[in-house]
Amino acid sequence: MPGMTLSPKAFQNKIFTWWKKNKRDLPWRHTHDPYKIVVSEVMLQQTQVSRVLPKYKEFLHHFPTLKSLANASPADVLRAWKGMGYNRRALYLQKTAKAGKLPKIESELVKLPGLGKYTARAILVFAYRQNVAMVDTNIRQIITHFFFEDKPQSEKTIQEIADQLLPKGKAGEWHQALMDYGALELVRIRKPTKQTIPFHQTNRYFRGQIINRLREKSQSEKQLLRNLDKSKKELRAILKDLIADGLITRSKTGIISLPE
Repeated sequence: MPGMTLSPKAFQNKIFTWWKKNKRDLPWRHTHDPYKIVVSEVMLQQTQVSRVLPKYKEFLHHFPTLKSLANASPADVLRAWKGMGYNRRALYLQKTAKAGKLPKIESELVKLPGLGKYTARAILVFAYRQNVAMVDTNIRQIITHFFFEDKPQSEKTIQEIADQLLPKGKAGEWHQALMDYGALELVRIRKPTKQTIPFHQTNRYFRGQIINRLREKSQSEKQLLRNLDKSKKELRAILKDLIADGLITRSKTGIISLPE
């Protein structure tokens, strides 16, 4: 089979042997509650585990059930999301809660806001204990590292290999092991090659700064401009995008707030 320099069984043994000594004890690994799983998975989409750990517990304290999240105001949800970044995820999560339930079928899960193929499959694996293979950035990097000498491959090829590597009846443990290996071991043996723009220069940084200020109190455009190192034109463009994303509102008098 193309790419298979190790047999599935040999690769499974390699990963599980490493994992027995290095597994992480994470709170969402002690539940099969679909709501708690979706909260953890949406939080983990673009945020490091170390940042998610305290916010996961805090968020569930504020919104312990799907119903409590669905009934909350968007402003309260955004306040509880403080420190997580990518604030649209909070609103997507609430819209998912408003749907009332989390289906057990992938084709239905991916219709929910903010739930792509990976997150849908994560819910199937960790909440409903289904035996399906999922591929995130870490798992993709593991497969390309061990089977393709770190050369990029198509999504279809990576998924085919992931499907063949999946040990039957152990999908939950297997994906936890892969995630831990990717986060703890693979980053140690691979050298990063991608250069990034300093975060404080990005629009995402300023979007986050605006949301943080509005969590404390509503402000006018002039007040925001005074506190942010952006031109009026640049700020207005960012505000326009935030309004379009449903993350902020502007009153008739020009006051900018979180959505209530």
